[in-house]
This record gives sequence, structure tokens and C-alpha cells, in this order.
Amino acid sequence: MGDILTIENLTAGFRRDGYCTPILNSVSFAVPRGKTVAIVGESGSGKSTIGNAVLGLLPADKTDIGGRILFRDPLDGEREVELNSLGPKLFRHLRGRRIAMAFQEPSAAFSPVVSMGSMLCEMLHMHERLSADAAKKRAIEMLDHVGFPDANAAFRRYPFELSGGLRQRAMLACALICRPALVVADEPTSALDVTVQALALKLLSDLRGEMGLSLLFITHDFGVVANIADRVVVLRHGLVVEEGSVSDVLKAPRSDYAKSLLAAVPRLEGQPYVLSPPHASHQAVQTLSPVWSKRLGPPAGTPLIEVKDLSKSFSSRARGPGATGDTVDAVLGVSLRINAGECVGLVGESGCGKSTLSKLILRVLKADSGSVSVYDGARMSSISDLHGDALKAYRARVQYVFQDPFASLNPRLSAEEIVSEPFVIHKMGTKNQRLHWAAALFELVGLDRAMLVRHPNAFSGGQRQRIGIARAIALGPDLLVCDEPVSALDVSVQAQILSLLEGLRQDLGIACLFVSHNLAVVRAVASRVYVMCGGRIVEYAPTSELFANARHPYTIALLAANPEPDPERKLDLGALMQGRASDPSAWPEPYRLTRGAKARYERVGDGHFVAVA
Repeated sequence: MGDILTIENLTAGFRRDGYCTPILNSVSFAVPRGKTVAIVGESGSGKSTIGNAVLGLLPADKTDIGGRILFRDPLDGEREVELNSLGPKLFRHLRGRRIAMAFQEPSAAFSPVVSMGSMLCEMLHMHERLSADAAKKRAIEMLDHVGFPDANAAFRRYPFELSGGLRQRAMLACALICRPALVVADEPTSALDVTVQALALKLLSDLRGEMGLSLLFITHDFGVVANIADRVVVLRHGLVVEEGSVSDVLKAPRSDYAKSLLAAVPRLEGQPYVLSPPHASHQAVQTLSPVWSKRLGPPAGTPLIEVKDLSKSFSSRARGPGATGDTVDAVLGVSLRINAGECVGLVGESGCGKSTLSKLILRVLKADSGSVSVYDGARMSSISDLHGDALKAYRARVQYVFQDPFASLNPRLSAEEIVSEPFVIHKMGTKNQRLHWAAALFELVGLDRAMLVRHPNAFSGGQRQRIGIARAIALGPDLLVCDEPVSALDVSVQAQILSLLEGLRQDLGIACLFVSHNLAVVRAVASRVYVMCGGRIVEYAPTSELFANARHPYTIALLAANPEPDPERKLDLGALMQGRASDPSAWPEPYRLTRGAKARYERVGDGHFVAVA
């Protein structure tokens, strides 16, 4: 069949201030026609640079490119085109029409003021000169083809009206609308929940077969690679360190780098991933002791936070003439317990209520009913009536680590100002004391105090997350609420952050509510796990018990949707109930729940409870 794309000795570097920073160094590989080649590596390895070079998206005035990128279009008699020598006009003719790209973040790639239908029709008008009616018909057919439940309605909708999974399907529709021969997919599933990701991978695989596509798939997730790729290229610092079939690379990697990446992947089976927590510096803890002297947490293993029958609903906006508003139950009858010094996992898909529950625990939101109680130094006290200084003091004890290390730091502030901000807000210490405390916090999270003068743009993703953690522990909290803290990170950096959090828990006695949709990650860090869906806790148990004897159909679906880095263990899509695993009304008896109904819990094991109707 031959190769549709051949990359020969590709080099690339970015010019700045008279100096060229090398990004790619003599990269060579090929994409066979009708096959999927995955490029794997950490952030900064050059993966996206290769994808942008193939699409001609690198800025010509700031980039030096060498080597050759050869494309053989089957509709053009296999004529060989050297992409990196094409002019802008000829490249526009190919880009989108014969070579397309599915970007990592649809929210950033789409215009918020242009409907999905208009975007698709614009591409058809540009490349195929179709009439308005023909373009609309083709666009609706493509939206239906990529799995929209109502393609006609989707044609009229704007990106912000779609869920994350549907936005990613819309991105695939834009990439495929002109029936290209080659699609470059740059981390197209990294922002998706595991169940939505599993369905998206199945969709990509089906479309590849139906449309005869060739895929260049860029990712850092070996589990995704095992489920979609035919061949794998492992990239490090712009160099190809290993290349081969998916079976050879994943089952018997030859390079130390590929072995280390695979070893850092948390898994659902076998021994849990072993963390290597760094120990807190005694000197740094002593430096911060004046700040942390008033910690109120109880002895380890006793209740710190108790949530009882908590509920919160929101009003949805009415749409259209005569429409009436409705309410959405974001949290419905939730109860859970977090002990001092314990890491508790809270897992579920986007929209299940995890973040709302977290905000209720922090008292960022007020509950409609139920209670959240905290140990106050002598007993458990409700937080519902806290206000003023009392609420401010409570929030100092319960801190938040955000999902996105890029968006959660103020780009105008230096690292010193970011981690010192809690001291300023709570009017603690002099300017000189705050500087010493900030340096001690940096030492605790594994950063050099010389970096305090830098701004967020000068740090990597993992370093930014460490800064976020330093800010969160500045006041010596009793609990960290970690909201998907590693979902945006590569596996090796992810392992470092998980180990850091575990070290802080062990050495400083800080409890953790670890919020995630990735059960394999939660398995590595949590002692107990709560599974959430549709605003309800559907199952909870000690970690080992839950993974060995999951009972609820939703928990089983989450486990089945987690991709393992083993080409012989493909995703079990049957367990996903055709995408309805998160619909309580689709669950089998006795688990099926109607809208607004609270669950009751049956004990099925030692500390193991499952929700039933």
C-alpha cells in the first residue's frame, strides 16, 4: 500500500533574539496508508511541532526547518509533494482538504461566536465550492456520522452549548468534513473523561476504517496508544529514541526512556503504582512553624470533615418562546467522611457533581439542605452558619489545588507574590518574613528558591502545579481539595506530583480529597474511594475492596473505560452501555433511579456500600 506521509531528517528550531533554540533533531519515520502512527513523549519533546510542521502551521519568520516532509495523495496519482517547500497558497489548497488537524482543545480552536454549522459550511465553500443547501446537507450528515444524537440541532448550536465530549466530536467533524486522506490528531482525547474518551477512540477507529483515513496521533498516554495505534514513535528532546509496532514498543521496550514512561503509568490491575514521596525539610517546617502553630486538626484517623445528606440544585435557563425554567440536581443526598491525615478519592465524569460538592465543602457555595461539619479543636461543628472572620479562618484550613496549572496562576505576579498572597490576605508577617516563608514553601514542594523571582510563563506545567500546591499549603491547612490536579500533566510529571502530595500527607498530616475521573490514579493515592454519578454517591469502599469487587454498573463502566498500556487488553466498550452508563434511568435493577430520587445504600462487603433504588 505504501506510505502516505514520510518524514526524513526533519529538524526545527525557533529563532529569538538572534539565537535558534533547537526543537527537533533529525526526526525520521513514515505513516503507512490506512494505518495509525502514534507519537509519544513528554511535553516539550517536539510532538506538536511535528504535527504543526506537517500542516504548515509553524511561523515561517521565526522557525528554521530542515529535512523533508513528503505527502503522497492517493487522489492525485500518488504524486509526491514536499510539504515544507510549498508556498502559502498551495498549502491552503491542501490544508483542511487533503490533510486535516484535530486540535487538543476544541474550546480554544473554535470561535465562540460562530455556530457549528457555519464552521463546517465555510470549509466546504472554501474547498469544494458547494452551494449553501448542499453544504448544509453534507454538514448535517457529518455531524450525524461522528455521533451527535440530534445532528440538526447541533448544526445550529455554538461551541459553548456543547459538552466536552460533543465539542471533541465537533472537532472531528471539522477535520473530516472534506474527506481528507491524512488526519493529524494532537492529543484529541486528553481533556475528556475516560468513558467519553473510550467512545471517542472507538469513533476514530470506526471512521478510519469507513473513510480509509491515515492517522498521525499525538499523545502522552500509553493506554490510548495501545487502543488505537499500529506503530509507535517515542520522542524525547526532539530525538526519536524508539520506533516500532505497538506490540513491540509496549510489550518489550528497548530504550530506557520508553521503559521509564511505561513504568510511570498507574494501572488498574496488579500491584498499585508505588509512589516515592519526598520527605519535608525539617528546616523548612521550622521556618513555617509560626504560621502553622494554630492548626486544629484532630489525631490522625479520626473524623476531620463529615458531610451528611448534602443537596444542591441550580436553575437552568429557559430556552425558546414559552419555555419554562427547570432545576438541575448537582448534588443529591451526598454523605461522606474524611479523616485527619487521610487521602480520600472522589471519582466520576464531568458534570457528575464532584466540583459542586468540593465547593460546598469549602463553603464557596451554600447547600440547599444537609450539613458539612468540621473538627473545631474540641468537637464537630457545622460550617453552614459561618461568616466573616470565622468563615475566613475555616477557608484557611481547607485549601484548593486547581486542575489547570496554567489558568490558576496570575501571569502578572511573580512566584514569590503568588505563594505569599495567603499571608497578605490573612495579614501575617512582615515583607521580609513572607519572603522567608515563600522560600520555605518552595523548598517543601521541590523548587529552588532562586525561582521565586520568575513569573508563571517561565515555569513548566509540573512546576506550575508545584507552585499551586505551595500556595495551597501556605497557611498549614488540615485538608487539601485536589481537583483533577494531574489530568493535564504527562505521566512522568504526574508521578512526581502524586509523590509530592503523598509526602506532604505523610510528613505534615494534611488530609486530601482527591477528585478525579481516572480510577487508576486514585488507586495509587487513596485509602478509600467514593464514586459519584448524577449528583449521587453510587458506591464507596476501601480502595482495594472497590477495585477487586466493584458492584455498581457505573463503577464497572469507569473501570472498563480506563485504557491500559497493553495492546492485548483493548477497552471493553460493551460495559459502557452504548454511552448510557452515566444515565441513572438506564441502570439495571436494583440500581435504576428516577430523576430526583435519593438512593439508599446496601452493605456488600467490609466498609463497602452500593446505592440502590
